[in-house]
Amino acid sequence: MRTDFTRAAASYDEAAVLAREVSLRMTARLDLVKIDPARVADIGCATGDGIRALQARYPQAFPLAIDYAPAMLAEVARRVPWMEKLRRRAPRCVAADVRALPLANGTLGLAWSNLMLHWLDDPLPAFVELRRVLKTGGLLMFSTLGPDTLKELRVAGATTLRRFHDMHDLGDMLVAAGFADPVMDMETVMLTYASPRGLLRDQRLLGVRDGLLGPLGFREGRRVFRAWQAQRSEGRLPATFEIVYGHAWRAEPKTSADGRKVIHFHK
Repeated sequence: MRTDFTRAAASYDEAAVLAREVSLRMTARLDLVKIDPARVADIGCATGDGIRALQARYPQAFPLAIDYAPAMLAEVARRVPWMEKLRRRAPRCVAADVRALPLANGTLGLAWSNLMLHWLDDPLPAFVELRRVLKTGGLLMFSTLGPDTLKELRVAGATTLRRFHDMHDLGDMLVAAGFADPVMDMETVMLTYASPRGLLRDQRLLGVRDGLLGPLGFREGRRVFRAWQAQRSEGRLPATFEIVYGHAWRAEPKTSADGRKVIHFHK
């Protein structure tokens, strides 16, 4: 999908309604946690909406914008106001895969990822890597698409749509990766379209059409979209997106690097 995201960099914001809304909801959730991170990273940052929100919330933190599509990072840099550049407040842009981050151990106080991890067939290696780069006491906060996403198309007979992980499975992965106190919850956001072309256009502008819909051929697409038309409500076609939210902490290690148990003594 790297090529798709690269091509979509210039058009991404035109269709990123869902990503912006989820980013706002994730930002509001930060009101519930008390952290003062020295370094924050938006991983899978796209055009930078998330890192800009984190900079506004944590103005003293060093900001990292990380994405594996360099064209997205170019858009992040292009959107930095000149005054912010003069004040050296521009985020540091890093081209990298979340499963192999070019960061030292214990680098981040907050790792943030909005609607990116679901593109991985297996998110566990990413969780392991995110735990590695978080400092002890650091927070991981993320959102992904859940299995009820575009359930209307599944009801209409679509068989090629991408399958997404259940929030309970993601919670188990966080524990397996060594995170402490994972908290998972979900909600649904419904978008509506005048016609199937609206959905197809949005996904194309975002660079995820093939990744989301899969190898949906012309004939199957016609059949599915014809059946979807029967679900119209007030003249609009419903499209449900299940949003899974998660956050977890990197706790103090229970064993040392050589496998010995760590015991803390307090006076």
